[in-house]
Amino acid sequence: MKQILPLQDDPATPLLRFSIAEGQVDNEFLRQGPVAAHLLLTSGEAARALVAFPAGNSAVGLWFTPEAAPLTWGQVYAMRAVQASDAAGRALYGIEAEFEVDRDRLTVHAAVLGSARALRDYQIDARLPAGTHNHVGFGAHHASWSRDRVDGAPGYAVQLHVIAGSVATDQHGRITFAAEPGQRLRLRLVALTGETPLTPMNVPALLRQSDAGSLRARQSLAFLSYEDKLLAGSWRFNTYFGRDTLMSLLLLMPALTAQAVEAGLAAVLARLDPHGAVAHEEDIGEWAVLHGSAGGAPSYDYKMVDDDFMLAPVAAAYLLGPDADRTRAAAFLARPTGTDLSCGAALARNLKLVIERATPFARQPGVDTLIHLKAGQVTGDWRDSADGLGGGTVSYNVNAVLVPAALRAIAALADSGLLVPYTVRGRADAGAMASTWEAHAPAYFQVERDPGQASQAVRVHAAETALDPAAALASLAPAPLRFYAIALDADGTPIPVMHSDFGFALMLQAPPADMIEEELGAIMRPFPAGLMTGVGLLVANGAYAGDAVRPMFGPDRYHGAVIWSWQQALLAAGLARQRQRRDLPASTQAMLAAAEALLWPTIAATQARGNSELWSWRWHEGAYETRAFGPGCATADESNAAQLWSTVYLAVQPPHADGAARMDN
Repeated sequence: MKQILPLQDDPATPLLRFSIAEGQVDNEFLRQGPVAAHLLLTSGEAARALVAFPAGNSAVGLWFTPEAAPLTWGQVYAMRAVQASDAAGRALYGIEAEFEVDRDRLTVHAAVLGSARALRDYQIDARLPAGTHNHVGFGAHHASWSRDRVDGAPGYAVQLHVIAGSVATDQHGRITFAAEPGQRLRLRLVALTGETPLTPMNVPALLRQSDAGSLRARQSLAFLSYEDKLLAGSWRFNTYFGRDTLMSLLLLMPALTAQAVEAGLAAVLARLDPHGAVAHEEDIGEWAVLHGSAGGAPSYDYKMVDDDFMLAPVAAAYLLGPDADRTRAAAFLARPTGTDLSCGAALARNLKLVIERATPFARQPGVDTLIHLKAGQVTGDWRDSADGLGGGTVSYNVNAVLVPAALRAIAALADSGLLVPYTVRGRADAGAMASTWEAHAPAYFQVERDPGQASQAVRVHAAETALDPAAALASLAPAPLRFYAIALDADGTPIPVMHSDFGFALMLQAPPADMIEEELGAIMRPFPAGLMTGVGLLVANGAYAGDAVRPMFGPDRYHGAVIWSWQQALLAAGLARQRQRRDLPASTQAMLAAAEALLWPTIAATQARGNSELWSWRWHEGAYETRAFGPGCATADESNAAQLWSTVYLAVQPPHADGAARMDN
């Protein structure tokens, strides 16, 4: 690596710099010119220094040997964008940062450079892709690790310098950094990538009001927004995800510029498969090369089910919404996607797929004609961890909500005339098909527990999760408890896990009053009777499931009894939407208002965490206490500090929000 130089200022891409502390991780973000980087300093027994780059979804990481006492990183003194060149004279871009650590010696356990996907795998089980060996260099005061990409393209480099100290290596190749006697280690890290930089979108191009919402949410949204795509979250998902893009657009739309919405929609439309399926995730950079792509050209994963049915409702919300400009909408549909299709032709391809997949159930309702996960897959909707659906194969949120919502959107788009240039067969029947799905699909997911069963389940699960069941028991009524199962198993039997996905129904449908009252009455109860805790709305409650299923939904599971920020926002936005209806009785309106009154104070109380992906909790001294989800939890996953769909509070605001009541601290 040749001389490291500071990056010159570029007025077109001004400096974006912010910090987020979350649990044992200090997150430092910087974007300037061709550099976008996220530095994570993880304290504790498994200390690491990791830098993730949106360019190529690449990353470099150093893991350190566990010590007798947990390590604590100190303040980051300086962080700046830098540029360098590799041995072949090719450009590398990245960051330089200085920080301290609370000891005088530190030994490197491993250095991993390449795709962030490779670092994610290494974090879980120490797997490394073949051919990703580093070149290691030493000096009196530094060590360096570097390599080209496996196809010979510009690669990755990381240097660690000790300030006022020395570097040594033993016969086993272990590298140790030591401070001067009596001093703490002070280190300088340089991290670089040769992957192609992305072109950022800045806040004025993203938001209708440049001061909307909280500063941290604006900063996170900007860090994750690029002209080619919106990124799902950093550090683990610094690339395109279809579902994340669509749900974020739906909730953020009132705050976004038309340019930003169109950028997100165009990214989805450009990545459809030939049948119209929405791409779940893209493989780019070295990860694409490792999986057979020549030159790192993107390749796409289409294994998910839910995102195929999300596109139509989001497209309709933009093209037909209250702020829609018909001339602009038509121009957007006529715009090229970068493939051989226009945006309108690509959208029509997806709408055709929706109609084809929804037709069998519309003709003959039954378990067999519901939408199942794809063959050989254990995931298919947003609860995409191995246990997220409790072993289910038929998702509630896909079948009870997303399919009929997509059909309603198709009918509305057909009525608008915007699709006239783009043939969509069967669109005239879409409304009638939606009615059949709405009338029949939810019933397959109905779960009922009599009062005695419900009380016993609450007591058992409270003991398992070490919390006081008094409030939950007091909330149970003397009538049977009914709620919708998270999924059906392969035999069509409901998996009796309570969940938060009724928020989709409130946001995308007009459910009947009795359905709203029954489901809200169930989920808004205190956990483990319902989903409410003092630190947020849980996304799942396994209390009413059997012994084999309940452990899949603990507070240490990625889609278990944990709080996902965007799911709270989805419910809040859905409640607000239903409150605008004039066909609901006073009792239902009262329940909607009561749910808002319960939900929003909890959201406000955890606002400091609201921009992250998710968090967990513990019961301590008679109350709930938040816990970061990640290092220190019994899980292979961790939360992203900046998550695209957690920025949605830029648009989702409390009822009658003004002044101090707004989510803008």
